[in-house]
Amino acid sequence: MTLNELLTQAVAQHASDLHLSAGLAPQVRAQGVLTPLQGPTTSHPLAHEALQRMLTDLMDEAQHTQFMQGHEVDFAFAVPELGRFRANAFMQQHGCGTVMRHIPSGTPTLAALHAPRVLPDLLKQVGLLLVTGPTGSGKSTTLAAMVQHLNTSTQQHLVTLEDPIEFVHTSDQCLITQREIGTHSHSFAHALRAALREDPDVILVGELRDLETIRLALTAAETGHLVLASLHTRSAAATVERMVDVFDAHEKALVRTQLSDALVGVVSQTLCPTPTKDGRVAVFETLVATPAIRHLIREGKTAQMQSTQQTGAAYGMQSMAQALQDARHQGLIS
Repeated sequence: MTLNELLTQAVAQHASDLHLSAGLAPQVRAQGVLTPLQGPTTSHPLAHEALQRMLTDLMDEAQHTQFMQGHEVDFAFAVPELGRFRANAFMQQHGCGTVMRHIPSGTPTLAALHAPRVLPDLLKQVGLLLVTGPTGSGKSTTLAAMVQHLNTSTQQHLVTLEDPIEFVHTSDQCLITQREIGTHSHSFAHALRAALREDPDVILVGELRDLETIRLALTAAETGHLVLASLHTRSAAATVERMVDVFDAHEKALVRTQLSDALVGVVSQTLCPTPTKDGRVAVFETLVATPAIRHLIREGKTAQMQSTQQTGAAYGMQSMAQALQDARHQGLIS
């Protein structure tokens, strides 16, 4: 089968990811479960040479050079009528391999995602607004919905820094500048430093990966910008701890003070099956930087955050347990 046929079959199975590995038959992740790709001849193992030709046809010269020299590369591509795909190509024991994540056509909205009602209010502030969760929990989709909300309701300059660009935004009321790490800049840190000189109102950082990027994001949030970013943590309290723990011991007290001042909120999410088992829906834990939360961050008392969340419904806060219970009551999950 051609790559387009494989991708078409994967989309027809409502798969989030297509897994292709030399020496193995194609597989897909659908509803969070890895299963064989259904279709004619898809049970046959893929030959290394055939898969390598597929990948070479997708990559530009710079991406192909990076793949051949470094044995791994991230890139994105679009297929008419199927949408965009984010791909990681790599070398493995039996040859080359790739995982291609489907990015649906169209831009998501906060309402369609059943996002927390407090989010539009948080997006009116300046500071650091974090979206967290494990890999594959829908963080990129939530960030895209935030950008779309700002794009249709405000008049600002939004700069997005992504690796690679996933959702493609069309400027509406906002001017949206999308930059891809590796193609348009060397790193998140380089791009974030440059973004501060590009007259932005909002900066989206695809992922806070290292100390320098986190430091620059805090600086941008302190200097009057709204900074949207994602982080691989499983709860709001763990997010605060992670942000502080990347710094050296002698800096931690200062960083806690910076974070307590800069933080707007944390949205931590997970995906759960719908009652009909034909899809998944995001469930959101929310933390809002109220004076009480800022005090706990400053004092390093992150263990007490959950109890403050549970009693902070008036501010739009809820724990994951409360979010799951609410989603069940609404019939969104089983």
